[in-house]
Amino acid sequence: MTGFDWNDLRFFLEVARIGTLSGAARVLGTDHATVSRRINALEHALRQTLFHRSLAGYALTPAGENLLVHAEQMEALALRSAEGSGQPGAAMAGVVRLTTADGFGNFFLARHLRRFAALYPRLTVQLVPIQQVQAQPQREGDVAVMLTPGGARFASERLTEYGLGLYASPAYLAGHDPLRGREDLRPHRLVGYIEDLLFSRELDYLDEVLPGARAQVQCSSLMAQAEATQAGAGICVLPHYLARHFAGLVAVLPAVVQLRRTYWLNTPLEADRVPRVRVLSDFLRQIVGEEDFG
Repeated sequence: MTGFDWNDLRFFLEVARIGTLSGAARVLGTDHATVSRRINALEHALRQTLFHRSLAGYALTPAGENLLVHAEQMEALALRSAEGSGQPGAAMAGVVRLTTADGFGNFFLARHLRRFAALYPRLTVQLVPIQQVQAQPQREGDVAVMLTPGGARFASERLTEYGLGLYASPAYLAGHDPLRGREDLRPHRLVGYIEDLLFSRELDYLDEVLPGARAQVQCSSLMAQAEATQAGAGICVLPHYLARHFAGLVAVLPAVVQLRRTYWLNTPLEADRVPRVRVLSDFLRQIVGEEDFG
Protein backbone atom coordinates (compact mmCIF):
# COMPACT_ATOMS: atom_id res chain seq x y z
CA MET A 1 0.00 0.00 0.00
CA THR A 2 1.69 3.22 -1.20
CA GLY A 3 0.61 6.85 -1.14
CA PHE A 4 -2.59 6.12 0.80
CA ASP A 5 -4.62 9.25 1.58
CA TRP A 6 -7.18 8.88 4.37
CA ASN A 7 -9.25 11.69 2.89
CA ASP A 8 -9.94 9.49 -0.13
CA LEU A 9 -12.19 7.38 2.11
CA ARG A 10 -14.74 10.23 2.18
CA PHE A 11 -15.02 10.00 -1.59
CA PHE A 12 -15.19 6.23 -1.42
CA LEU A 13 -18.04 6.35 1.11
CA GLU A 14 -20.17 8.69 -0.97
CA VAL A 15 -19.74 6.73 -4.19
CA ALA A 16 -20.46 3.47 -2.35
CA ARG A 17 -23.67 4.90 -0.87
CA ILE A 18 -24.97 6.81 -3.86
CA GLY A 19 -23.66 4.72 -6.73
CA THR A 20 -22.74 7.53 -9.11
CA LEU A 21 -19.84 9.97 -9.43
CA SER A 22 -22.15 12.91 -10.09
CA GLY A 23 -24.30 12.16 -7.04
CA ALA A 24 -21.25 11.83 -4.80
CA ALA A 25 -19.80 15.04 -6.25
CA ARG A 26 -22.98 16.96 -5.40
CA VAL A 27 -22.85 15.77 -1.81
CA LEU A 28 -19.14 16.54 -1.46
CA GLY A 29 -19.38 19.94 -3.12
CA THR A 30 -16.98 19.11 -5.94
CA ASP A 31 -17.10 17.81 -9.53
CA HIS A 32 -17.32 14.25 -10.85
CA ALA A 33 -13.80 14.37 -12.31
CA THR A 34 -12.34 15.01 -8.85
CA VAL A 35 -14.36 12.15 -7.37
CA SER A 36 -13.16 9.83 -10.13
CA ARG A 37 -9.55 10.85 -9.59
CA ARG A 38 -9.75 10.25 -5.83
CA ILE A 39 -11.36 6.83 -6.29
CA ASN A 40 -8.70 5.83 -8.79
CA ALA A 41 -5.98 7.03 -6.41
CA LEU A 42 -7.45 4.96 -3.58
CA GLU A 43 -7.66 1.84 -5.71
CA HIS A 44 -4.07 2.34 -6.85
CA ALA A 45 -2.87 2.81 -3.25
CA LEU A 46 -4.72 -0.28 -2.04
CA ARG A 47 -3.90 -2.26 -5.21
CA GLN A 48 -7.52 -3.38 -5.33
CA THR A 49 -10.52 -2.74 -7.54
CA LEU A 50 -13.22 -1.32 -5.30
CA PHE A 51 -16.00 -0.75 -7.85
CA HIS A 52 -17.51 -2.37 -10.90
CA ARG A 53 -18.02 0.46 -13.40
CA SER A 54 -20.99 0.40 -15.77
CA LEU A 55 -23.41 2.78 -17.48
CA ALA A 56 -25.78 2.18 -14.58
CA GLY A 57 -23.22 3.46 -12.06
CA TYR A 58 -20.68 2.17 -9.56
CA ALA A 59 -21.27 -1.10 -7.69
CA LEU A 60 -18.99 -2.39 -4.95
CA THR A 61 -16.69 -5.34 -5.58
CA PRO A 62 -16.04 -7.80 -2.72
CA ALA A 63 -12.95 -5.76 -1.85
CA GLY A 64 -15.11 -2.63 -1.83
CA GLU A 65 -17.68 -4.26 0.43
CA ASN A 66 -14.93 -5.17 2.88
CA LEU A 67 -13.50 -1.64 2.86
CA LEU A 68 -16.97 -0.13 3.32
CA VAL A 69 -17.35 -1.82 6.72
CA HIS A 70 -14.09 -0.33 7.98
CA ALA A 71 -14.68 3.09 6.43
CA GLU A 72 -18.08 3.39 8.09
CA GLN A 73 -16.58 2.39 11.43
CA MET A 74 -14.00 5.15 11.05
CA GLU A 75 -16.70 7.64 10.15
CA ALA A 76 -18.77 6.69 13.18
CA LEU A 77 -15.75 7.02 15.47
CA ALA A 78 -14.98 10.48 14.09
CA LEU A 79 -18.55 11.63 14.69
CA ARG A 80 -18.65 10.21 18.22
CA SER A 81 -15.33 11.87 18.98
CA ALA A 82 -16.71 15.24 17.95
CA GLU A 83 -19.80 14.72 20.09
CA GLY A 84 -17.66 13.66 23.05
CA SER A 85 -15.66 16.85 22.76
CA GLY A 86 -18.78 18.91 23.44
CA GLN A 87 -19.30 19.76 19.77
CA PRO A 88 -22.25 17.61 18.68
CA GLY A 89 -22.66 17.80 14.92
CA ALA A 90 -19.36 19.61 14.44
CA ALA A 91 -17.86 16.79 12.37
CA MET A 92 -20.97 16.26 10.25
CA ALA A 93 -20.23 17.63 6.79
CA GLY A 94 -21.52 17.39 3.26
CA VAL A 95 -24.80 18.15 1.52
CA VAL A 96 -28.24 16.65 2.01
CA ARG A 97 -31.19 17.55 -0.18
CA LEU A 98 -34.72 17.53 1.21
CA THR A 99 -37.57 17.49 -1.29
CA THR A 100 -40.95 18.41 0.18
CA ALA A 101 -44.51 19.16 -0.75
CA ASP A 102 -44.72 22.93 -1.24
CA GLY A 103 -46.98 23.62 1.74
CA PHE A 104 -44.85 21.63 4.17
CA GLY A 105 -41.59 23.10 2.90
CA ASN A 106 -42.63 26.74 2.54
CA PHE A 107 -44.97 27.19 5.49
CA PHE A 108 -43.48 24.85 8.09
CA LEU A 109 -39.99 23.53 7.46
CA ALA A 110 -38.29 26.69 6.16
CA ARG A 111 -38.67 28.51 9.49
CA HIS A 112 -36.91 25.63 11.31
CA LEU A 113 -33.80 25.50 9.13
CA ARG A 114 -31.98 27.97 11.37
CA ARG A 115 -32.12 25.41 14.20
CA PHE A 116 -30.77 22.66 11.98
CA ALA A 117 -27.93 24.89 10.76
CA ALA A 118 -26.98 25.71 14.36
CA LEU A 119 -26.81 22.02 15.25
CA TYR A 120 -24.79 21.04 12.16
CA PRO A 121 -22.81 24.09 11.03
CA ARG A 122 -20.75 22.18 8.42
CA LEU A 123 -23.71 20.36 6.91
CA THR A 124 -25.48 22.01 3.98
CA VAL A 125 -29.20 21.28 3.68
CA GLN A 126 -30.93 22.01 0.38
CA LEU A 127 -34.68 22.52 0.69
CA VAL A 128 -36.61 21.84 -2.53
CA PRO A 129 -40.36 22.49 -2.11
CA ILE A 130 -42.20 21.20 -5.18
CA GLN A 131 -45.74 21.67 -6.34
CA GLN A 132 -47.75 18.50 -6.12
CA VAL A 133 -48.54 18.69 -9.81
CA GLN A 134 -45.00 17.40 -10.29
CA ALA A 135 -43.74 13.88 -9.87
CA GLN A 136 -41.53 13.36 -6.85
CA PRO A 137 -37.91 13.59 -8.00
CA GLN A 138 -36.22 10.22 -7.59
CA ARG A 139 -32.75 11.64 -6.92
CA GLU A 140 -30.20 9.41 -5.26
CA GLY A 141 -29.43 10.26 -1.65
CA ASP A 142 -32.41 12.58 -1.13
CA VAL A 143 -34.88 12.67 1.73
CA ALA A 144 -38.44 13.48 0.71
CA VAL A 145 -41.59 14.51 2.59
CA MET A 146 -44.56 13.78 0.35
CA LEU A 147 -48.24 12.89 0.43
CA THR A 148 -47.61 9.28 -0.57
CA PRO A 149 -45.05 6.57 0.25
CA GLY A 150 -41.96 6.66 -1.92
CA GLY A 151 -42.14 3.23 -3.53
CA ALA A 152 -39.90 0.18 -3.53
CA ARG A 153 -36.63 2.13 -3.53
CA PHE A 154 -37.54 4.05 -0.38
CA ALA A 155 -38.02 3.32 3.28
CA SER A 156 -41.28 5.13 4.05
CA GLU A 157 -42.86 6.05 7.36
CA ARG A 158 -45.81 8.18 8.40
CA LEU A 159 -44.34 11.49 9.52
CA THR A 160 -47.57 13.21 10.58
CA GLU A 161 -51.22 13.58 9.78
CA TYR A 162 -52.58 17.05 9.17
CA GLY A 163 -56.01 18.59 8.94
CA LEU A 164 -57.55 20.65 6.17
CA GLY A 165 -60.70 22.71 5.87
CA LEU A 166 -62.47 25.34 3.83
CA TYR A 167 -61.31 28.95 4.02
CA ALA A 168 -62.37 32.25 2.50
CA SER A 169 -61.90 35.98 3.07
CA PRO A 170 -64.47 37.91 5.14
CA ALA A 171 -65.05 40.20 2.15
CA TYR A 172 -65.96 37.28 -0.09
CA LEU A 173 -68.32 35.77 2.48
CA ALA A 174 -70.00 39.11 3.13
CA GLY A 175 -71.20 39.21 -0.46
CA HIS A 176 -73.05 35.86 -0.24
CA ASP A 177 -75.78 34.20 1.79
CA PRO A 178 -74.68 32.39 4.97
CA LEU A 179 -73.41 28.82 4.51
CA ARG A 180 -75.18 26.18 6.58
CA GLY A 181 -74.20 22.94 4.83
CA ARG A 182 -72.26 21.41 1.97
CA GLU A 183 -75.03 21.92 -0.59
CA ASP A 184 -74.86 25.65 0.05
CA LEU A 185 -71.40 25.59 -1.56
CA ARG A 186 -72.74 24.86 -5.06
CA PRO A 187 -73.30 28.46 -6.19
CA HIS A 188 -69.94 29.57 -4.79
CA ARG A 189 -66.71 30.17 -6.65
CA LEU A 190 -64.12 27.59 -5.57
CA VAL A 191 -60.33 27.82 -5.65
CA GLY A 192 -58.25 24.69 -6.20
CA TYR A 193 -55.71 22.78 -8.22
CA ILE A 194 -55.59 22.46 -12.01
CA GLU A 195 -57.32 19.14 -12.44
CA ASP A 196 -55.46 17.71 -15.41
CA LEU A 197 -52.09 18.52 -13.83
CA LEU A 198 -52.69 16.76 -10.53
CA PHE A 199 -50.02 14.14 -9.90
CA SER A 200 -51.44 12.84 -6.62
CA ARG A 201 -55.07 11.88 -6.03
CA GLU A 202 -54.49 12.92 -2.41
CA LEU A 203 -54.99 16.50 -3.65
CA ASP A 204 -58.39 15.84 -5.20
CA TYR A 205 -60.19 17.50 -2.30
CA LEU A 206 -63.25 19.05 -3.87
CA ASP A 207 -65.06 15.86 -4.81
CA GLU A 208 -64.64 14.77 -1.20
CA VAL A 209 -66.10 18.08 0.02
CA LEU A 210 -69.00 18.13 -2.45
CA PRO A 211 -69.40 15.44 -5.14
CA GLY A 212 -69.10 16.91 -8.61
CA ALA A 213 -67.68 20.24 -7.41
CA ARG A 214 -65.02 21.90 -9.58
CA ALA A 215 -62.75 24.87 -9.00
CA GLN A 216 -63.40 27.93 -11.12
CA VAL A 217 -60.06 29.47 -10.06
CA GLN A 218 -57.32 26.88 -10.55
CA CYS A 219 -53.67 27.26 -9.46
CA SER A 220 -50.85 24.73 -9.52
CA SER A 221 -49.26 26.28 -6.40
CA LEU A 222 -50.71 26.04 -2.91
CA MET A 223 -49.19 29.44 -2.15
CA ALA A 224 -51.06 30.95 -5.10
CA GLN A 225 -54.31 29.36 -3.97
CA ALA A 226 -53.95 30.85 -0.49
CA GLU A 227 -53.09 34.30 -1.84
CA ALA A 228 -56.01 34.22 -4.29
CA THR A 229 -58.39 33.15 -1.54
CA GLN A 230 -57.23 35.91 0.78
CA ALA A 231 -57.81 38.38 -2.06
CA GLY A 232 -61.45 37.26 -2.33
CA ALA A 233 -61.27 34.85 -5.29
CA GLY A 234 -63.48 32.26 -3.60
CA ILE A 235 -63.51 29.37 -1.14
CA CYS A 236 -60.50 27.05 -0.94
CA VAL A 237 -59.42 23.84 0.81
CA LEU A 238 -56.25 24.63 2.76
CA PRO A 239 -54.20 22.89 5.46
CA HIS A 240 -54.96 24.44 8.85
CA TYR A 241 -51.28 25.00 9.64
CA LEU A 242 -50.92 26.99 6.41
CA ALA A 243 -54.14 28.99 6.80
CA ARG A 244 -52.91 30.25 10.17
CA HIS A 245 -50.25 32.24 8.31
CA PHE A 246 -52.94 34.30 6.56
CA ALA A 247 -54.66 36.68 8.96
CA GLY A 248 -57.27 37.52 6.33
CA LEU A 249 -58.74 34.02 6.11
CA VAL A 250 -61.62 32.58 8.10
CA ALA A 251 -62.80 28.99 8.39
CA VAL A 252 -65.92 27.99 6.42
CA LEU A 253 -68.19 25.18 7.71
CA PRO A 254 -65.46 23.96 10.13
CA ALA A 255 -67.81 21.53 11.90
CA VAL A 256 -68.99 20.04 8.60
CA VAL A 257 -65.90 19.80 6.36
CA GLN A 258 -62.96 18.12 8.09
CA LEU A 259 -60.34 16.52 5.85
CA ARG A 260 -57.23 14.55 6.85
CA ARG A 261 -54.07 13.75 4.93
CA THR A 262 -50.66 12.27 5.78
CA TYR A 263 -47.12 13.44 5.15
CA TRP A 264 -44.74 10.56 4.52
CA LEU A 265 -41.01 10.59 5.22
CA ASN A 266 -39.32 8.78 2.33
CA THR A 267 -35.64 7.87 2.57
CA PRO A 268 -33.70 5.95 -0.11
CA LEU A 269 -32.86 2.47 1.11
CA GLU A 270 -29.18 2.92 0.30
CA ALA A 271 -29.03 6.11 2.41
CA ASP A 272 -30.18 4.51 5.65
CA ARG A 273 -26.62 4.27 6.99
CA VAL A 274 -25.63 7.81 5.98
CA PRO A 275 -25.20 9.93 9.15
CA ARG A 276 -26.30 13.22 7.60
CA VAL A 277 -29.50 11.58 6.33
CA ARG A 278 -30.19 10.08 9.74
CA VAL A 279 -29.74 13.38 11.58
CA LEU A 280 -32.01 15.19 9.12
CA SER A 281 -34.68 12.51 9.44
CA ASP A 282 -34.44 12.68 13.25
CA PHE A 283 -34.71 16.46 13.10
CA LEU A 284 -37.86 16.23 10.99
CA ARG A 285 -39.46 13.84 13.46
CA GLN A 286 -38.59 16.17 16.33
CA ILE A 287 -39.95 19.41 14.87
CA VAL A 288 -43.10 17.74 13.55
CA GLY A 289 -43.79 16.55 17.07
CA GLU A 290 -43.65 20.16 18.28
CA GLU A 291 -46.20 21.48 15.77
CA ASP A 292 -49.98 21.52 15.88
CA PHE A 293 -51.01 20.21 12.45
CA GLY A 294 -54.71 20.27 13.29
